[in-house]
Amino acid sequence: MSLLYKRLTVGVAIVGTAILAFGVACFAAGARINTTKSIPVGLYWTSEQPVAKGAYVLFCPPQANVFTVAKERGYIGAGFCPGGYGYMMKRVFAAKGDAVSITDDGIRVNDLLVPLSIPLKADKAGRPLTRYRVSHFILEDSDVLLMSDVTGASFDSRYFGPISRSQIKTVISPVITW
Repeated sequence: MSLLYKRLTVGVAIVGTAILAFGVACFAAGARINTTKSIPVGLYWTSEQPVAKGAYVLFCPPQANVFTVAKERGYIGAGFCPGGYGYMMKRVFAAKGDAVSITDDGIRVNDLLVPLSIPLKADKAGRPLTRYRVSHFILEDSDVLLMSDVTGASFDSRYFGPISRSQIKTVISPVITW
C-alpha cells in the first residue's frame, strides 16, 4: 500500500467523521430536514413556539392500527417513536373549537373546504385506503387536525383523523424550502 493511498484513506476518514459530527451537532441544535411532500421539502428548525393553526409540526404518530398499516406500506418510515414509527411533519389545519367534517368530498374546517383534502380511495399500488369519517365534530383543547398543504396524496388526517397535541414534539419553522 503506497504512502499516498494511506494518506488519502486517512484524509477521507477525517472528512467523513467531520461531516458526521457536523450533522449530529446540527440535529442536536434543532435542524430537521424534510424529504417528503407532506410539507415543503427543505430545512426546518425546531422552536418553542406554541402549537397553533398554520404551524408546521413534528410529531410521533400514536400507536394505532392505521399507523401500523401505514408503516408496513411505506407511507411512514420506521423510527424512534413508540411503536417503532418515524416522526411525521404536517401543518396544523384545525385546533380547539374548530368544527371539522371529514367526508368523501374532503375536509371542511368551519364549513370551508380545505384545498387538496379529497381522500384517495387507493394508494399508488392500488391498495384501498381506510378513510376517517366524521361529520361536524368540534375539536377539544387537546385535538389538532394535521394535513399537507402541498399535495393531495399525503398520509394525513383524512386517513387517521385528529390527533392529540401530546403527540406533537415541536413546532418547526422553515429555514429554506424548495
